[in-house]
Amino acid sequence: MENVYIPKIGTLREISDELADVKSFNVRLRDQNEQENFKFRSGQFLEVSVFGVGEAPISISSSPSRHASFTLTVKAVGSVTNALHAMSPGDEIGIRGPYGNGFPFEEVQGKDVLFVAGGIGLAPLRSLLVNMLDHRSDFRKIILLYGARNPSELLYKENLTEWENLEGLDLLATVDVADDGWQGNVGVVTTLFSKTTISLENCVAFVCGPPIMFRFVIKELKERGFEDRQIVSTLERYMKCGVGKCGHCCISHKYVCLDGPVFTYDEIKDLQEEV
Repeated sequence: MENVYIPKIGTLREISDELADVKSFNVRLRDQNEQENFKFRSGQFLEVSVFGVGEAPISISSSPSRHASFTLTVKAVGSVTNALHAMSPGDEIGIRGPYGNGFPFEEVQGKDVLFVAGGIGLAPLRSLLVNMLDHRSDFRKIILLYGARNPSELLYKENLTEWENLEGLDLLATVDVADDGWQGNVGVVTTLFSKTTISLENCVAFVCGPPIMFRFVIKELKERGFEDRQIVSTLERYMKCGVGKCGHCCISHKYVCLDGPVFTYDEIKDLQEEV
């Protein structure tokens, strides 16, 4: 039986600067057979080791439909992520997982899909969005509403430019504070709701962003008639072991690493006081 605590070895292939404190790391498992058999669902996470420093849970930001490698978008917030940011292509890291339940995919085929993201919350949603675009005929309308504090903090700028011109995706972006070059919407992400047509019937909303954004987006969706089960999000917790043994990510009766990190709002609304 495979020991879940022993990491596989991954090689950093490419490193891209996304924001001042955010980088994307394209990774391929060193063992070719392990990479070929590496399967995951959008929304799942990995336990990533920087040897000699520690381990941290990181969401996968690439699509499971693309098998040659995978991508991790990482904000430098602690010892492990700062050490990762100091690494170079060719360096090796440890990989455990994937863990967690992941976003529904087959279950929402044939529906309209609304993505609402704030800041770095676009990273885990990017995996699901790209997967849906790779299977575009399986879904009806796809809308992405994305907000950041200012234009310099918009994540995946190359992707945003590509998606703006992509047939089959409606993208609206906004910033809280504009600069001289910004010609788009100014305001919080909920100001974008009135600028697009969202059909409540047969629709699912995926929401990811900072807690303050999450609360106002949920309020907006509920006022528009969305039911709790139509709203899907993730819970952020330090999932130390990833396999439900340490209890570090336990909230009430939920283990985020096992029961989540993806939940419908119906599943987590009563946990909000503890989140």
